[in-house]
Amino acid sequence: MKLLVASNNPKKLKELQTILDKAEVTDVELVSLKDVEPYPEPVEDGLSFEENALLKAREGAVRTGLATISDDSGLAVEAMNGCPGIFSARWAGGHGDDEANNQLLLAQLADVRDEARKAAFVSVCALVSPDGQAVVSEGRWEGFLLREPRGENGFGYDPLFLPAEEYRGSLDEGRSSAQLSAEEKNALSHRGRALAGLVDPIRVLSQGMPGQPYTGQ
Repeated sequence: MKLLVASNNPKKLKELQTILDKAEVTDVELVSLKDVEPYPEPVEDGLSFEENALLKAREGAVRTGLATISDDSGLAVEAMNGCPGIFSARWAGGHGDDEANNQLLLAQLADVRDEARKAAFVSVCALVSPDGQAVVSEGRWEGFLLREPRGENGFGYDPLFLPAEEYRGSLDEGRSSAQLSAEEKNALSHRGRALAGLVDPIRVLSQGMPGQPYTGQ
């Protein structure tokens, strides 16, 4: 079975392939957007990670006739009632301006005490079959927000994120997400956890066993 990963990011395909390999799901061929006939990307006008992930996956399934996976992710800060959330990539106004996003977030949290700087990276992955059945899976990576960037790896809010696994009771200790190796980050990541929740639905779908995999919309 061909499975479209609605992304041009090869790292996302590799991450899912690794997860499927570990689960011994061998009858699935992953393809990316560059492997299918081009189509206009849908406007991400959903009001939640789930809505945006679903609309992208549904668009891919309709346009290509292939089962499609898509994800939407961002940073949720407890003291900001879950913001920046779905607006994470454009929090400072311009899409993908990591430095501006980080600086704005730091300014907004300047007076928040260390123990209240809890945050989580959140990812919701959606799987939509050609007949429109859908299932979603959420992954969370809990941690804290630092007071200044730390590390050169990763992207986005990685330099500000201290994973719970690295927290030693103080924001002055432990490695940020941007100081972890790619292997370490993949093993902990929110998207990896969300993708892992879709392994069984993918397995059932690839084996042509209707009626078993879906509990979502």
